[in-house]
Amino acid sequence: MEPSPLTQQTRPESFQQKIVELYEGLFKEDEDVEKSEGFWREFFLLRPDKASLQRIQGDLSADDLLHLQSQTRALFSRAVAEVKNGSSPSDEIALDTLTAFLGGVLAKRYTDTSTDVINVLAGLDQADAVFTEFVGCLENTIKNGRDLTLRRKAIEVALSLTSGAYHTGLISYFTHRDLFPSLMKYIQDAEDGSRAFEPFVLLGLLVNYNKFEFQNPYRLRLDDFVNEGAIQKIVHAIGMTCAAARNDYTAVQDDLPEGWTFTSTMNYLGLGALTSGAKAAAPAPSPEAAKALFAALPNHRAAVLLATYDFANANKLFCFNLVSMTAAHKHEESPFSAFLSLTSYLLDHAYRSPRTGLYAYLNLLVIRILVEDQVLCKRICSDESQTTVRLCRQRQPYLPLVRAERPLATVVLDMMIDAINHNLRRRLDVELYILCVGVLTRLISFLSRSRTRLTYHWSSLWRALLGLLRFLTTYAPDLSSLPKIQTLLGALTNLIALSLSSGEAFLPGPAAYDDLFYKLVETGDTLTKFRDAYDLSSPSSSISTLIAVSTHYYDLLQDSRARARDKSLSPAQVAEVIKGGYETLSIEAQDGLDAWERFREVDERALLKKVARSAVGDVREMLRA
Repeated sequence: MEPSPLTQQTRPESFQQKIVELYEGLFKEDEDVEKSEGFWREFFLLRPDKASLQRIQGDLSADDLLHLQSQTRALFSRAVAEVKNGSSPSDEIALDTLTAFLGGVLAKRYTDTSTDVINVLAGLDQADAVFTEFVGCLENTIKNGRDLTLRRKAIEVALSLTSGAYHTGLISYFTHRDLFPSLMKYIQDAEDGSRAFEPFVLLGLLVNYNKFEFQNPYRLRLDDFVNEGAIQKIVHAIGMTCAAARNDYTAVQDDLPEGWTFTSTMNYLGLGALTSGAKAAAPAPSPEAAKALFAALPNHRAAVLLATYDFANANKLFCFNLVSMTAAHKHEESPFSAFLSLTSYLLDHAYRSPRTGLYAYLNLLVIRILVEDQVLCKRICSDESQTTVRLCRQRQPYLPLVRAERPLATVVLDMMIDAINHNLRRRLDVELYILCVGVLTRLISFLSRSRTRLTYHWSSLWRALLGLLRFLTTYAPDLSSLPKIQTLLGALTNLIALSLSSGEAFLPGPAAYDDLFYKLVETGDTLTKFRDAYDLSSPSSSISTLIAVSTHYYDLLQDSRARARDKSLSPAQVAEVIKGGYETLSIEAQDGLDAWERFREVDERALLKKVARSAVGDVREMLRA
């Protein structure tokens, strides 16, 4: 007797989406039968489940995918056909599926990556035709898709392939088929800059692909691009991304000093419960938890900084807009303020991970490029650039807090001082310090040549530079063998000598100039120890100039002490000796202290390749999130 159709079936422990069932059926090793047209029609009508597809692919090895190549090729070709057909919603579903599918395929470790990936997706005999059609389909969708959502999904597919196959020959299909016009058209068609993030990140990856090995066509495109409307949307996207990344740091530790209010006063007295309506502050994480949270920052969207560097290095119009664009709304920060703010946090936390350090280097290169442009440097140093920038105050020593608007140059000076003070360790990051000292040299060189007097807490700069010199002297046995340490020593002593010889041209008054000499005299015999520790005995070395100035004032102070009754001098008396010593002082500084070499990308080749690899990894993780 047959069972009744009304008999209750056993209830499954959990329900599974139909699309997940199709994924599992597609990737079964015993399924060699070609899937029916009905299977594919249903496949591209169901909402995709990226997490499940990634999980299923994650359980497969590279060899498993090679054994399943008939299924993977069919999925890839059918998805491209659905996108090309342009029928809603199948084309959107196909694009989402491709993003997840390519991410899973390209994450595997293959014996021969390029050949094996081609075998999984297309087959060696059909590779050229399949990938040419694929890239052409993406380009057409990005440029002419029916709406911005569909076009954005096509960009995400391109990001998935580019980040996953970055070290294979597959990216050459994107260099043969120029996506630049399509990406720029998408940015122009977007309502605001918020949608410019993905195409700009993609552009950054494509620009960096083998750019030191051949003439990258995307780099040439950046050189010639003059559409200011698109550039401004890109700058807006950079500002939004930098502000969000900075906020991740302040979410771990809020470093903004709180002004005295009734609520804060009551809290200080332990009577906070008596204040009604006050929001309770979120509990601060433990030191160990904070350390782990900081080490994971910046978030993966920091990959936009790679494209920011490339555009700044190639295009003066982009640089001008980056520096000069104002905030969209009155109470918001400008894009460049957000960029500088994030850079401040990156520099203060550069020691936490190699990845953070790489992004800090990259932003320093952008700042160096900007201050080397004399037109932009003039703007940065002038009052027309006055703005407020939130700088990192998460580690001591703190610089004076400035809440009022001020020239951008003073913000950059603060950032360099903080970077110098907060990254001192025996395993010194010499490259970072060379970049910081280089930026300071370029700024002070411009100020002295243009005779621009900048109101600033200059004593903090002198303290930081001479503090670095003392550190280098104390730990000379550990530091003397580090690569490029001699470059740093020369740059540092040249910068101090430049400030001594031309301080009258850019310091706001005699008191600031006197303070520099006072702090140099305070170093005592450290200068001589520094010279001997690193064998800087050349008469043309700037350390000889510093020692001569220090010796000159030491002799004058000794004479004054000999004449004084109590054999000790007050700070006021020392200041008087310094002022009187100018008449007999002769600073024999070497020529060309204010000269510097213009930035050449090829000199930073190794660094930029590391940053590109880091950005590629960030894009992969961003797409998986």
